[in-house]
Amino acid sequence: MVPLPLAADPCADGEQVCDLVFDWTGDSRFADWAGVLIGTPLAILGLVLFGLAIRWLLHRVVDRISVRAERGVMPERLDALARARRAQRAGTMAGIFNSIVTVVVIAVVGTMILSEVGVNIAPIIASAGIIGIALGFGAQSLVKDFLAGIFIFMEDQYGVGDVVDLGEAVGSVEAVTLRMTRLRDVNGTVWYVPNGEIMRVGNQSQNWSRAVLDVSVAYGEDLTKVQRVLREVAHDMWEDEDYKGIIIEEPEVTGVESLAADAVTVRVMIKTAPLEQWAVARELRMRIKSRFDHEGFEVPFAQRVVWHREDTRGGKAPAVASEGDEE
Repeated sequence: MVPLPLAADPCADGEQVCDLVFDWTGDSRFADWAGVLIGTPLAILGLVLFGLAIRWLLHRVVDRISVRAERGVMPERLDALARARRAQRAGTMAGIFNSIVTVVVIAVVGTMILSEVGVNIAPIIASAGIIGIALGFGAQSLVKDFLAGIFIFMEDQYGVGDVVDLGEAVGSVEAVTLRMTRLRDVNGTVWYVPNGEIMRVGNQSQNWSRAVLDVSVAYGEDLTKVQRVLREVAHDMWEDEDYKGIIIEEPEVTGVESLAADAVTVRVMIKTAPLEQWAVARELRMRIKSRFDHEGFEVPFAQRVVWHREDTRGGKAPAVASEGDEE
């Protein structure tokens, strides 16, 4: 007796809805249509819900890490401006990583949905790999700029409003993106610097600044008295109500900085709030000038030795030396 051939399984792909309907009805065509009309949409809906859940969970993780970083690295002594700066940086980094999470989740879920509807995703994955390799070779500088921009944000190297030295460009930061930094120098020129080209950063306005004044006096002045006067002038400015919160530490007179050919240089240093060092230095120079005029300190002037050449054929002296003479 020849056995009858078994009917082909209409749910060869193992779809649960198709198997369940076929078990209930025994109709292979109805089971197949049920799998297409019910099973596939349910699978897609499940993938979409799964993707949304994963995205929400990862966003919560990123936001929690951002808030913890903002609070954990913030000393209590920071003022409102510094707190706002750190909060802005944390929010920016959270936005960047949330965008990356969203793109990755959409790509993965989209690929799974295409596979669910019967699209062969192997060529898509292979093409994506080839395109990724091509972009990796062709856009190395762009990728370098983006990676450098991410680290600039993460490490808080500088932000909008800071005065920085980026090597070729020095000025105030007007904009910072993941790809480039825009500066405006003192002459009004706008510089666009790719982040990947920045080899080093000198930030003149982060957390606090310092005004350094080198005051020159004549060699004949009493240096002890000069330093005492400088301390008094700087201390009076430190106690001035107009500079409360601008000068954040009492000024320091470090002493004789150098001995030049025609002057003795005494250094004064003042720790100030960010971006206030230039205004403080200008005001202190004006006060020092007024006090020096009152004390009668001599302003140093260039001194030189002039040799007057004479005819030596008659046995006269070859030269005469004098100091401070002017031609």
